[in-house]
Amino acid sequence: MCDSKRMTVFSGTSNPELAEGIAEHLGVELGNIKIRQFANGEIYVRYLESVRGADVFLVQSVCSPVNSTLMELLIMVDAAKRASARTITAVIAHYGYARQDKKTAAREPITARLVADLLTVAGVGRVITMDLHQGQIQGFFDLAVNHLTALPILEDHFRGLGLEDVVIVSPDVGRVKVAKKFADMMGAGLAVLHKGRPEHNVAEITHVIGEVEGKVCIISDDMIDTAGSVTEGAKALIAQGASEIYVCATHGIFSPPAYERIHDAPIKEVVVTNTVPVPEDERNERIRVLSVAPLFAHAIANVFNDESVSELFDPDFQL
Repeated sequence: MCDSKRMTVFSGTSNPELAEGIAEHLGVELGNIKIRQFANGEIYVRYLESVRGADVFLVQSVCSPVNSTLMELLIMVDAAKRASARTITAVIAHYGYARQDKKTAAREPITARLVADLLTVAGVGRVITMDLHQGQIQGFFDLAVNHLTALPILEDHFRGLGLEDVVIVSPDVGRVKVAKKFADMMGAGLAVLHKGRPEHNVAEITHVIGEVEGKVCIISDDMIDTAGSVTEGAKALIAQGASEIYVCATHGIFSPPAYERIHDAPIKEVVVTNTVPVPEDERNERIRVLSVAPLFAHAIANVFNDESVSELFDPDFQL
């Protein structure tokens, strides 16, 4: 009888760069898996190596095309469960549908909860994710959720720039707690943009709360989708006398027309991580992509070895 545990790491099709980076830092090879689509778009998955009795880690960002990548992850989970995997951990660097975490109008869904239910029913035993849109999404799961944050990685980057007179800017009131945490880490001031949304993916900045005149402003958000919020925020900050504008976010979704808006906005640099793939031809002096693969690899190793994951985030702070 052999009691030794076995780790296997498999990548979905949404973010192979991140998966390869995680495997490299773990010192393992990515598992052999076949993922194909039938002519009508249905997804086929087959593990080309045994996962019986193994601790399986599935790396998949739920990003564009969102519905396909989510369904692909669910099918990967189901295939691993039916192949007698010992445990199944979904490493979801970007949790799709996280913005739909509550009802804001009558007859709306709570889709973030629906995704949690789908993952649970499919057979996931643990989720490792990063910078959820709202931390309470963890409560949608009746299983372990390790919620990592990219703030230390972003802090290291901006400290390396040697910026002075820095103010961290929250793009809306809902992000103030995270922005305050980032400001404390940076030893910087705090400002808040008062934002309204007349419709989806449309942002209107009505007020700037805080002292930004002559300051270097860093707008900190969890994701950049069409870039409407951050570019309008940058314009509002410049109008209030800010000297330079930087933008940082964990998830760079960059749906059209994000790149055009960023190019036309008074922003010196946009810093995101590789939780969502950013095309190589869009990475330039304006858009910087930092890797979170070491952080995810550390979390996976600690989970596999039954060690604490709390050292990878602040246990007294929930995003």
